[in-house]
Order: sequence, then structure tokens, then C-alpha cells
Amino acid sequence: MGESLLDAVEINPAGRPRACIIWLHGLGADGHDFEALVPQLDVVATLGVRVVLPHAPRRPVTINGGMVMPAWYDILAPDFTRGQDSAGVHESEQQLQALIRRETDSGIPAAQILLAGFSQGGAIALYTGLRYPQPLAGILALSTYLPLADSLATSATAANLAVPIMMAHGTQDPVVPLSLAVQSREVLQQQGYRVAWHSYPMQHAVCPEELRDIRDWLAQRLAPDNA
Repeated sequence: MGESLLDAVEINPAGRPRACIIWLHGLGADGHDFEALVPQLDVVATLGVRVVLPHAPRRPVTINGGMVMPAWYDILAPDFTRGQDSAGVHESEQQLQALIRRETDSGIPAAQILLAGFSQGGAIALYTGLRYPQPLAGILALSTYLPLADSLATSATAANLAVPIMMAHGTQDPVVPLSLAVQSREVLQQQGYRVAWHSYPMQHAVCPEELRDIRDWLAQRLAPDNA
């Protein structure tokens, strides 16, 4: 991991932020990908939440013929659970941890920091959040799966055993199969995690009904009376 923090799109409330969402994009996208959706979440002005949307490093992606693109880790095969890029996952975990530390150093408690992500970004949000040494506000995992699931039992921290998790997935997703998301949810539940599960009749995307559910869930997680 490099010494510098990842570049990011940053959206701030008018006053001092009291909470933070760090939102990771999917493969081949960048931090601008979800920027236009932030106003629909109703968290910045209403709840005083700062939103950070980092750009993933560029790296060759095996499944795409070695093409260099923004990616949180390499994808080696169509079956995401086989031959996983553990080194890339760990590198992105460290980069996300550095962003969390920047927020805590600025005065936002870890318990008011929520990790979110779509597809690859959601995988890193799950991986990092479940292993972070301080309790976090929550993990929002959209159209994604649990990477390196076999290591969860031995590497997860007790600090986030009770972290609220919301998983949402399209029933017609051709990229990350619904069955893989369901399997990931079951692994989490077997380990004692509370998972709020939502599915929608869509592909590898985000839909208006999902955004409403996300907005409601974020309001519960980041409300001032939870601080």
C-alpha cells in the first residue's frame, strides 16, 4: 500500500460533519459513479453526514483480458469464489482502513462511520468492516458477495460482531448471481451477524425502491440519537 490516501469525491454538510459514509464503487467505475445519487439519500444536510467516494487504483483485471481499469482487486474467474485475489483484497482493506482513520482523526467517532459499496466495492466494505478493530455504524453491501468467506471465522473482530448490515441484490443480476449473495448472507448469519436483506426485480444495478430502503436504513443507523 502506498503512503498517500486514495483520491476521492467528498461531499460535506454545511456545518461540521457528525458522521461519515465511505462509499466504494464497482469494477471499472470511479468515485463519481454514485455521486449523483447522494442527494436522494437525504443524509448530508438532514443528518450532517459527510460522504466520501474514493477512486479505486487502476490494475490489470484477468477476467477482462488483463485490461487495466479501476478495481479494488483482480477477478481471476467468472466464479468469484475460486482463485480469489487475497493480496488485492488485503491491499484495499488497508486503503479503506486509512480512510477510516482519517475520519476518526478529524473527530468523527468510528461508531458514526458507515461503510458502503456496490459490487466489488461492497465486497471490500464487508471484508474491511467485519475485521475493523473498532465498532462501526454499519455496512451497506449492494449487489455483492462476501469475499474470502472461509477466513471470516478466524479473522473477524469481536468489535463488529453486532455491526448492522444491509444487503440488497437484484433477482436477475447477471454479474454477481443472486445465489452467491444468498450464500454470503447465510455465512454471515451463521457467524451471528444481523443482516437486513432486500431483493428487487432488477439486474446489476440500483433501483428507486432500493434507494428508498437505503435512505430509511441510513437514517436509522446515522440518526443523532445513535451517536
